[in-house]
Amino acid sequence: MAISEQANGSPTRRIDVSLGYRSYPIFIGSGTIQSTDIAQYVGGSRLLVVSNTTVEPLYLDVIRDRLDGKSVDSVVLPDGEKFKNLDGLDLIFTALLRGGHDRKTTLIALGGGVVGDMTGFAAASYQRGVPFVQIPTTLLSQVDSSVGGKTGVNHRLGKNMIGAFYQPLAVVVDTDTLATLSEREFAAGLAEVIKYGLIADADFFVWLENHLDELLRRDAGALTYAIERSCQIKADVVAADETEQGVRAILNLGHTFGHAIETFLDYSDWVHGEAVSAGMLMAAQLSASLGYVSVAEVARIRMILQRCGLPITPPKSMQVDDFKRLMQRDKKVLDGQMRLVILKSLGTAEVTADVPETHLRQLLMSACGG
Repeated sequence: MAISEQANGSPTRRIDVSLGYRSYPIFIGSGTIQSTDIAQYVGGSRLLVVSNTTVEPLYLDVIRDRLDGKSVDSVVLPDGEKFKNLDGLDLIFTALLRGGHDRKTTLIALGGGVVGDMTGFAAASYQRGVPFVQIPTTLLSQVDSSVGGKTGVNHRLGKNMIGAFYQPLAVVVDTDTLATLSEREFAAGLAEVIKYGLIADADFFVWLENHLDELLRRDAGALTYAIERSCQIKADVVAADETEQGVRAILNLGHTFGHAIETFLDYSDWVHGEAVSAGMLMAAQLSASLGYVSVAEVARIRMILQRCGLPITPPKSMQVDDFKRLMQRDKKVLDGQMRLVILKSLGTAEVTADVPETHLRQLLMSACGG
């Protein structure tokens, strides 16, 4: 990891995602949108900025100023997970085609995880692949969805079931954008930060327990460290297993349960991080029932999620059969076998298809109040 100095004197962290000739940098710090030479990642003279109705008024003009001399078009998507679908994707393709964009066009994703996932998928697909840059503006997208090249859209029958692995040229994480983030979206991002401690770094989890009040106050130093450590963990996992053939699946701790919740709610009412929060606690409870983590450790996980104001149980309307039906559509299901991410200990996770049906059913019955 390298550290450089921004124009205002504060440090910019740089983490490299090591993928051979497709390696790319992640820049992290205050004011990185202004200080990073974004134009160096735009090979041609034209680009399309994809944003949404919330973010576009805040930052699009800043991006235009940073790309002086380039021809900058933009498309503004509706804001929300429920618009992360093929209809939303078509808005990007239509803007590209109407604008006469060619293979030298660069796409820039300016927004949260929905914008990043859709822009990446459009970049992977348009004329069979054009370059793109991620500029994530939510905590969740800064620590998770902008890094690693997972792109795609949802279907009414399953989350993220249509997409591609397609890496960006660079990720520019500007912590200043978090100042305009709602409390709810900020907490949702913390769920993913907590996940990294649980799956890969027990010391980081302890650090989060001890510094959560600072994070909730959005202290700049604490935020920068939490984002940096999260991105480093994800970069290491992605470098080891880019297309999720093995170890990368640990990044989905709680997501099989969480994606079922999101699909059940038709991608409304709950945001992604909230569903992940409830799903992670369910995964921890399952891990305890299998004898891997203690009841006291599950209580610590429950406590830190509660301190963030995150849900720790599924929606009351969701039943055991709803979970089982929707979990069978998870991307980790192979040859009809459901694979789940469990905690072997705090800071260590693995993917297994060997969870006894009795343990899973007992967990779902307890979670659903049965």
